Amino acid sequence: MKLTVNGTDHEVDVEDDMPLLWVLRDELGITGPKYGCGIAQCGACTVHMDGVAVRSCQVAAADVDGDITTIEGLRTPTALHVVQDAWIEHQVAQCGYCQSGQIMQAASFLDLNPDPSDDQIDAAMSANLCRCGTYPRIRAAVKTAANRLQEV
Repeated sequence: MKLTVNGTDHEVDVEDDMPLLWVLRDELGITGPKYGCGIAQCGACTVHMDGVAVRSCQVAAADVDGDITTIEGLRTPTALHVVQDAWIEHQVAQCGYCQSGQIMQAASFLDLNPDPSDDQIDAAMSANLCRCGTYPRIRAAVKTAANRLQEV
């Protein structure tokens, strides 16, 4: 099976029903996406498939359709993604376990809605769980990233 992950082509020999999360972590050594719940409820495993946020724990390897981007591939070679910068500025992370999924969710959301309201941010980001409860900081970081994207 052939996959393009973070701009690099890979060939893996896995069962068709192996979750993409395990292909990324166990076969390719990409550890940004985390295992949280295994049932697409927590968002720790969120990656982009052609720019759209998906739960990699529930995407079978055979169902991968498009380029995959993980947190490792979100930044450019010279700079962090605007969402990553905002995350640092607002000191969002506490334990950090959910952060790659949160950031990937936020980046995809802002691609679709570059000028969101607070209610839209809350709705989009509530799909990802943060046990540390940094939701006010998450909202602030997404708002900051949206404002910076507006400036570009």
